Amino acid sequence: MKKILRDLIASGFIVLMVLALLSGVSVLLGFEKPENIEGGGHHAFTDYAYGKWASTLLSIGLFSVFVLSFLTPLKKKNWRTLGIYEAFIIALFSEMYGFPLTIYVLSSLFGLNLSFGHAEGHLLGVLLSKAGIMSMEAAWALVMVTSSAVIFLGLFLMSTGWSRIHASNGELVTDGIYKYVRHPQYLGLIILTIGLLIQWPTIITLAMWPVLVLMYYRLAKREEREAIEAFGERYEEYKKQTPMFLPSVKRYFTHQVSS
Repeated sequence: MKKILRDLIASGFIVLMVLALLSGVSVLLGFEKPENIEGGGHHAFTDYAYGKWASTLLSIGLFSVFVLSFLTPLKKKNWRTLGIYEAFIIALFSEMYGFPLTIYVLSSLFGLNLSFGHAEGHLLGVLLSKAGIMSMEAAWALVMVTSSAVIFLGLFLMSTGWSRIHASNGELVTDGIYKYVRHPQYLGLIILTIGLLIQWPTIITLAMWPVLVLMYYRLAKREEREAIEAFGERYEEYKKQTPMFLPSVKRYFTHQVSS
């Protein structure tokens, strides 16, 4: 039953990311003009688009449920690591829909001409637009496409890694996605947060992100010590052959040729 629920959650997120990706691509190709973006509605740059706390809570809940489904800590001492992720998404979505602290800071302290429409919260898009590289409409679409693709990759790694572990019945897993990295689920979480930062960077989340990465790195190292105690030389050999987080291109092509 739990596996079915997790599969439904993963499928729902995948559908949402695919829809966002397709929407962004259609804008980039000129098939669609988004509402609330320059060219599709100038009011996005003048109307106050925040104070939507229901959307804030819904977004926090969705991303919390997904990560809890695939990364629920088995030990009490590991819950604080998940707490860093929770603090990250609370800070992120509180600014995305609730109160635009970063825009206030950039506008008041640094004199940047930013409005409080939702479009200008996509600061990478604003940067591309103000630098004259592309229109705000195209920049928004590029940010949405890029961030959606990155988030999709993170979700895929987390769900795929969990599926291999779930099917192992406590045995050491070295196949599937685990052939290429030792911690695909944590890598997926890190990639997911990168995607969120691409879409909506804030001062607080940019400061928190290195802490989040460090915490999951330390958690992974701790779990590896426990794996060595449980599996001995088998895990030691696996550890020597397989990177921790970043896949080896050489190893990938070697595996493709040998198979």
